[in-house]
Amino acid sequence: MNINSIKTPAYVCEERLLKNNLELLDDVQKRSGAKIILALKGFAMWSTFDIVSQYLKGCTASGLYEARLAREEFAKFSSDAEVHTYSPAFKDDEIDEIAKISDHIVFNSPNQLSRYIQRVKEINPKVEVSLRINPEVSSSPVDIYNPCGLYSRLGTTLANIDETVMSQLDGLNFHALCEQNVDALEEVLEKFEENFEKYFTNLKYINFGGGHHITRKDYDVEKLISVVKKFKEKYGVEVYLEPGEAVGWETGFLIATVLDTFTNGINVAILDTSAEAHMPDTLSMPYRAAVRDSGEANEKQYTYRLGGNTCLAGDIMGDYSFDKPLKVGDKVIFEDQIHYTFVKNTTFNGIKLPSLVIKRDNGEFELIKEFGYEAYRDRLS
Repeated sequence: MNINSIKTPAYVCEERLLKNNLELLDDVQKRSGAKIILALKGFAMWSTFDIVSQYLKGCTASGLYEARLAREEFAKFSSDAEVHTYSPAFKDDEIDEIAKISDHIVFNSPNQLSRYIQRVKEINPKVEVSLRINPEVSSSPVDIYNPCGLYSRLGTTLANIDETVMSQLDGLNFHALCEQNVDALEEVLEKFEENFEKYFTNLKYINFGGGHHITRKDYDVEKLISVVKKFKEKYGVEVYLEPGEAVGWETGFLIATVLDTFTNGINVAILDTSAEAHMPDTLSMPYRAAVRDSGEANEKQYTYRLGGNTCLAGDIMGDYSFDKPLKVGDKVIFEDQIHYTFVKNTTFNGIKLPSLVIKRDNGEFELIKEFGYEAYRDRLS
């Protein structure tokens, strides 16, 4: 199988690029002493877990189904893999199973912690329990991804701490970043320590959450290592990092095919993919996805508005220019579409979900999964 034979749309994860990211993350672990776990909300391509488990220490889940995926598909490759499970609010009919399959449970509020801590400890005496903290400081670039924004529902603020439960904790968590550098972490840590240091006594760990853009080329890895080491030495605790996008960052692409072209004041190309259904962050972040061998509008000779194949008027990837005119059957490649894409896919309009493909180290492309009508039908009734 070569790239021209891939049936589109398809996400293609490049094995070598994924390993490069994992090797960098593992280097951070070894030199800082931190444990790095995979945030499944950002990257959950479990067909790669045989590789990922060689480097990372486990997974962080956002509820029962992600926790099951971590236990069933990640932990089978690593006997000491950890499963950390957090939810803004656990459901009564799910908490027992979560307790059975989790090594760590993170509660969002003192109310939830008080309600369930004895229950989960009885079910799994080895489970470790922590509370998510809202440090009330963040420089997240957009409100939709700011967990510490005004009136946030995520984490417990200093004003809402219940002193009666703090002594029952094994750890504390905070998550305040969104694809940011270590200077943002330092800002958060300063406030976190200032307000919550008195609760660190007897804790086993502090989880620094996700949003650390460690594998981005301009990320200050050396400074992160220094920050983690100083924190561990100061408080004598384990430190966890749980990036998702840093694992899948620049590890592959989404390939689509041109279905039609026409002009309506601007040249338009309709593709067999969708920003709304397949690249949702390009609309919600928003950001402009890079397209291979293209330029900005009017930078190259032929400019097109690339549109998705749904009825949503705003299902538009943007305006791109090319050296040659696009024609039906041409392939269009959207770069860096492995993190926060297929984990957020929808079947809006019944549009076909992209296949999952891995480009192996030997250069060959392997089809891992193709989705058909049943993937749409079985979500409905």
